[in-house]
Amino acid sequence: MRRTGPLLFVLVALLAVLGVAVLRDPPGVAGAPVAAASPAAETTTPETTTPVPTTPPVTTTTTTQAPPPAPVAAPLARKIKPGEERTGVATFYDSDGGGACSYDPGPDPLTAAMNETDYDNAAACGAHVRVEHGGKSITVRITNLCPAPCRPGQLDLSAEAFAQLAAPVQGEVPITWTLVSPQTSEKVAIRYKTGSSQWWCGIQVLGHRNPVARLEVQAGGQWRELNRAQYNYFLSESGAGCGGALAVTDVYGERLELGALPVRPGVVQPTNGQFTAR
Repeated sequence: MRRTGPLLFVLVALLAVLGVAVLRDPPGVAGAPVAAASPAAETTTPETTTPVPTTPPVTTTTTTQAPPPAPVAAPLARKIKPGEERTGVATFYDSDGGGACSYDPGPDPLTAAMNETDYDNAAACGAHVRVEHGGKSITVRITNLCPAPCRPGQLDLSAEAFAQLAAPVQGEVPITWTLVSPQTSEKVAIRYKTGSSQWWCGIQVLGHRNPVARLEVQAGGQWRELNRAQYNYFLSESGAGCGGALAVTDVYGERLELGALPVRPGVVQPTNGQFTAR
């Protein structure tokens, strides 16, 4: 009986030690959350290194489009030059306002035919010139061509225009004339030539304040200048640009983009554009 006391004490102490060991949490289970200690969680949380674009997708497409050509800054080289006074003679003929420029006959009696040199392959068509003689002056619009024997500098005026400068019995008088840029309420208009289609077209500019030096069509995303016929139509022999956007430039270098107009042969189609008065 004397030996059982110490033995029981040893057994009780051993059981106490084992019980503490059994009741402890296994390593890695208790303590701080695993996500907070994970480097992966820390790197994926802040996504600010790749910010979301604030520009709408549409702007990226517009920046890739080809920009329109810049307006011409200087006057274009033509026989009729802004600010240049010309000398010649004036004659007259019976005019209805029609002629080589392919304009329709009109009510304006003050028109003129230009000599072949200054007609410049229809570049003079639609120009307004101030004609002076003997202290008198009138403004006429160029609508026709005066072939030889008309001389450089010569204007063949309508009978009504000539009569405002001199007596018709004189037949021919010396003059000076200058390009002018008149006030007008008209807007530029476009007419496709009879027979025009998507495969070939002729384009005429009407109602312009200043002489037209160039016409361009937009085809394949680019502007293309068309050649001008002597009868005052700009021709697209291949059909490129027929019915598309148009741009016209006057002799002062001002460029107007007129937008697209359908191919409607023989129909005058007005626009909202007009060249600046000079």
